Amino acid sequence: MQLFGIDIGGSGIKGAPVDMETGELTQERFRIPTPRPAKPEAVAEAVKELLAHFDWKGPVGVGFPTIVKNGQCKSQSNMHKDWVNVHADQLFKEACGNDFAVINDADAAGLAEMHYGAGKDVKGLVVTITLGTGIGSGMFFNGELIPNFELGHLRYKKHKPVEKYAADSIRKKKDLSIEDWAERLDYFFNYVNRICSPDLIIVGGGASKKWDELEPLFTTGATLEVATTKNEAGIIGAAMASKKLH
Repeated sequence: MQLFGIDIGGSGIKGAPVDMETGELTQERFRIPTPRPAKPEAVAEAVKELLAHFDWKGPVGVGFPTIVKNGQCKSQSNMHKDWVNVHADQLFKEACGNDFAVINDADAAGLAEMHYGAGKDVKGLVVTITLGTGIGSGMFFNGELIPNFELGHLRYKKHKPVEKYAADSIRKKKDLSIEDWAERLDYFFNYVNRICSPDLIIVGGGASKKWDELEPLFTTGATLEVATTKNEAGIIGAAMASKKLH
């Protein structure tokens, strides 16, 4: 069975059909730069262009970088402030004609990792972490998604979110050494462990490329594993979200 997934980010909008048996893309993904400013109507037109590239007429799953409740955006994140309270699923349907299921982008990436990656068949409480521009997170209990956990917004010093301290973008901006970044990530992982005592934390994004160097430096008592679905996780998980439309 093939389903279609779109991963909308602050810099790019990517999509492709996905084989649900294997979790693999069946065609090369297509990417469109995220419009600037990233207002609702402009993003909807970009989504329409992406679907036209594949001539896809069926339902579509979308991972979107805001808190999403029943298809409605409840925050701004890295998008435009006009997104707040917009029913993204309805907006995209009006622009494209397809039916849409819209979920948080980190939740989408987590779905892919739980079904096809390091979280497959793992029971108990699992947290998936994506380190990029910010820190995205997914929460799962016995494989079922608990949506919209924004662990990157846990507070750090001076009431700043911890993603402003430990995200991959901060590592690049401050040119942190592996040791310095590991210390910051260790602070975050310990924070998460104290709050919810997960059975497993799966780490993806920028850290997955440096895992062999980072892992020996962590002191947290939590069990950590590196993500395996890599750059396609957002598309795969978004496609999975569209199952309810079939």
